This record gives sequence, structure tokens and C-alpha cells, in this order.
Amino acid sequence: MPKIVDPEQRRREVAEAVFRVVARGGIQAATLQHVAAEAGLAVGSVRHYFDSHAELLCVAAREMVHRVEARVLTRLEEQSHGEDPRRFVEAIASEFLPLDPARADETAVWLEFSVAARTHPALAAIATELHDGLRDISGRLLRRLDVADPVATEHLAAVLDGLALNAALHPDRLDPDTVRAVLRHHVTQLPGARRDGAADAP
Repeated sequence: MPKIVDPEQRRREVAEAVFRVVARGGIQAATLQHVAAEAGLAVGSVRHYFDSHAELLCVAAREMVHRVEARVLTRLEEQSHGEDPRRFVEAIASEFLPLDPARADETAVWLEFSVAARTHPALAAIATELHDGLRDISGRLLRRLDVADPVATEHLAAVLDGLALNAALHPDRLDPDTVRAVLRHHVTQLPGARRDGAADAP
């Protein structure tokens, strides 16, 4: 009896394979042959689920967006009563930073797709979605500190972008402890973060 394959599940599996290939070797490594091998499939099977290489890359990029978005939105609903809002903002913001192997892979893939979007029209809309999504989350975080300022929102997003980029490119110089310290320093400088000595909390 032939095995029944769920097309959507298979597409997700291939998208995850693209994600792993790009994280390891960059977007140039995400050939149909490499992706098929990573997914344990024949090249023809991959072509069966994706009309083009461009579609394959777009699906993988959106898989990355959805993965981070789902994790962050879940965390946004988890703030407990009485929790220090500054610590909560730090915790959520750190989800965008390469502080462990999984997030390091996400950052590497984000960088690859962002750069490719400059010359790859199919990826441009996804790059814009990533850009806008980070700023939306930044604004929501700042409102937890009673900060409603577009400039502060852009500033926080720029800090996260810069930390992610430099930690990915220079992990030996910008280790996770330093990244956390820089993020904490930024958050403590925000209006609304300095309450009852909060800026001096350990």
C-alpha cells in the first residue's frame, strides 16, 4: 500500500531543510540538490512541491518569520503580575538575538535573506515584513514601559538589528554575555525604565 504523504507537512519539512542548509552554508548553498539531500528526498520530489527555486527560498524565509513570531507572541502573553517590566522587555527583546545555537541559526538565516533581498525581488516583501515586524514588537515592548515614542521604537529596533548583525559576524568579540549587557544598558536608559531604582537592580 503506497505511503500517504501530507503535502503541507512535506512542504514544511523541505522548508526546514532549506533553513538548515542556509544556516550552515549561506543562501548560495541552497541548491535543489543540497536541499533534497538535507530533506532526504529526491530532487524530483522537491520540484513536485515547489514550482521554482525562488518559491523554495520564499517558503523557507516565511518559515523563519513565523517561527520567531510565534515564539515572541507567546512570550508577550506570559508576563506575570508584579514582574519587573524592564526585565520582561529584556527577555522578549533577547528572542531576536543570537544567544544560543537555535537563535544563532535564525540570525544567520535572517542575514542571508536580508542581503539577498537587495537583488532578489521575490524576497523583498519578506525582508520588509521582517523589518516592520521587529518595529511592531519594539513598539509593543516599549508600551510595557509606558513609552509611546516612534523614535524610541526605531532606536530599540536599531539596537537589536545592530547587536544581531555584529554578534553573528563577530561572535568572538560580542559574546552572549556582552550582548545581554548592552541590551540591558539600553533598556535602563529608556523613560519609564528608571523607577524605584530599577536601573540599579542586578
